[in-house]
Amino acid sequence: MNCLIIDDNKIARTTMKQLASQVNDLVVAGECASAMDAYNFLQNEPVDLLLLDIEMPGMTGLELTRNLGSNRPVIIFTTSKKEYAVEAFELNVADYILKPVTPARFLQAIEKAKEILESNKEEIKYTDEEFLFIRDSNIIRRLKITDILYAEAMGDYVKLHVDKKFYAIHTTLKAVEERLTAANFIRVHRSYVVAINKIDSLRDGTIIIGDKSIPVADAYRAVLNKRMNIL
Repeated sequence: MNCLIIDDNKIARTTMKQLASQVNDLVVAGECASAMDAYNFLQNEPVDLLLLDIEMPGMTGLELTRNLGSNRPVIIFTTSKKEYAVEAFELNVADYILKPVTPARFLQAIEKAKEILESNKEEIKYTDEEFLFIRDSNIIRRLKITDILYAEAMGDYVKLHVDKKFYAIHTTLKAVEERLTAANFIRVHRSYVVAINKIDSLRDGTIIIGDKSIPVADAYRAVLNKRMNIL
């Protein structure tokens, strides 16, 4: 599970990073000093969990939550104010922690977030017949998801690589990732989403799929190793 820490207070962000470092399988993908910075970060770097302050200059944590919509990460609010609790829980967040945050309370909130993520995965059923419709020049083409080896961001386009060819579509990698089945694909870099069952090998921080070498960013390494179920 990777998380993003969002707080305008540098000391608070440092505290959150220290707490997160003590939890197995929790990786800090980044930190932001404002809700707007976090919003921009999430457009290209999706995460599982937000550790989110509420009172910040400009956009508040509550406003960020609303702007992210329904397809958003699990959220744990971390704040020094009690009065936002009712409004926060109306937004269906995982937890609401009051500062100063103790290790025991932090761990309790993380466990709630894990339960939510696991339940979300169990609610989705996948079949081998899932597909995407993509625009290939002037043709709308039906592409089976199981044929996709990996997706690669290239400026304003995304290349969907299949065996010995690719299709370039005008979209974002985030939009493609949202359409791919989470059980079979994983983000490994800001520019790459790969099909786990197409990975041939992993060496020196690089994924090999066929004759293609794909870099693995540090922020995604622990999650990838867990998903690959390495013996």
